[in-house]
Amino acid sequence: MKPVAPGASRFHIPSLDGLRAISFFIVFAAHAGLDRVVPGGFGVTVFFFLSGYLITTLMRMEVKKTGHVNLKNFYLRRVLRILPPFYIVLVAAIALAAFGVLRAGTPLQPMAVSSQLLHFSNYWIAFRGWSGLPVGTGVYWSLAVEEHFYFVFPAAFLLLTRLRLSGRQMALSFWGLCALVFAWRCVLVFGLHAAADRTYLCSDTRVDSIAFGCALAVWNNPVLDGVGPNRASPSASGVWRFVLLPAGIALLLVSFVVRSPSFRETLRYTLQGIGLTPIFIAAVRWPEWPIFRFLDWRPMRFVGTLSYSLYLVHQVVLALVEQHSALGGVARSAIALAASLGLAWAMYRLVEKPCARLRMRLSAAE
Repeated sequence: MKPVAPGASRFHIPSLDGLRAISFFIVFAAHAGLDRVVPGGFGVTVFFFLSGYLITTLMRMEVKKTGHVNLKNFYLRRVLRILPPFYIVLVAAIALAAFGVLRAGTPLQPMAVSSQLLHFSNYWIAFRGWSGLPVGTGVYWSLAVEEHFYFVFPAAFLLLTRLRLSGRQMALSFWGLCALVFAWRCVLVFGLHAAADRTYLCSDTRVDSIAFGCALAVWNNPVLDGVGPNRASPSASGVWRFVLLPAGIALLLVSFVVRSPSFRETLRYTLQGIGLTPIFIAAVRWPEWPIFRFLDWRPMRFVGTLSYSLYLVHQVVLALVEQHSALGGVARSAIALAASLGLAWAMYRLVEKPCARLRMRLSAAE
C-alpha cells in the first residue's frame, strides 16, 4: 500500500503505523518494569516527531488544495480526535482511584487532577511533583505538550505561509526553533541547575521534538515533494541505505548509551530529532527495504491504528494488574498488554471511529 496522493480525501502512510506501534511497545516495556534497559522516553519522542510531521503535512496539503488553512476545522478535528478518549480514560482513572480500586501513596489532589483536565499537568508535575495524580495517568504530561503545540502552531504556520517562504526557508525556521530550545535547555541545566523533570516534561523544553517533524514536513517531505521510490536513482538509494540511514541510527544509539545527566537533559533530544529525520524519510520512501518490511505487517498496522488509545489506557491497566494479581512480572505484563489491546480496540470502535465520522460530516458541511 502506498501513501495517498496529495489532495485525496484520505491520507495514510502505512509504514508510519508500524512506527507508531514500535513507539507504543517501547513505552509499554519501560512502564512494565524494563525502564532500566528500554528508553521509554524515546518512544514519546517518536510520537512527538510523528505528530509534527503529520500535522504539518496535512496543513501543506490543505494549503495546496484550498489556498489557506481553515482554523475552525483544524481545531474541530483535533478536539474530536483527541479529547473524547482523553477524558474517558482520565475520568475512569479518577473513579478507580476515588473508589479505592487503584491505590496510590497519596490521595487525589484537586489541583493536580485539574492540571490534567486543563492540559497543564506537565508544568504542574515539573514544579509540584507527581503526588495527587490518579494512578496510571502519568503519560498525560505528553498530551499537554501536544495540546500546547496545537494551540500555537496553526497561527505560526499561517504566518510562515503568508511570508511566502520556500520549503527550505520554513525548514530553517523550524531548525532555528530547535536550536533555541536546545540553548534554553542548556541554560536551565548548566545555569539554573533545573531538575530533570523541568527539561523532560515541559513544553518549552520539548517542543523541538515536534519541530523536527515539522521541518521534515515542509522540505524534502518524502510524501509531497516528488522524491518517492519511483523517482529515486539507484545512487541516491545507496546513499540513504548505506550512509544516511546508518548515521541516523548511530545518533540514536549515542543518545541511548551516553548516561551523563547533563547530556541526557540537553543534547539527547536534539540528537534524537536529527537521527529520526533520515529514519522517517527512508521508512516512508523505501518501505520495501528489509529493515522496514515488518512495519507494514498486519499486526503492526493494527497496533499502530490503536496506538493513541493504547497509550492512554496501558499504564492504568498495568497498575490494576500489578495491584490485583500475584502473578510474576512477565505474566502480569502479558495480561496487561492483552487487556490494553482489548480496551483500546473497544475505544477505537466505540469512540474514535464515530468521532472520525462526525469530523468528516462536519468538515464536509463546512
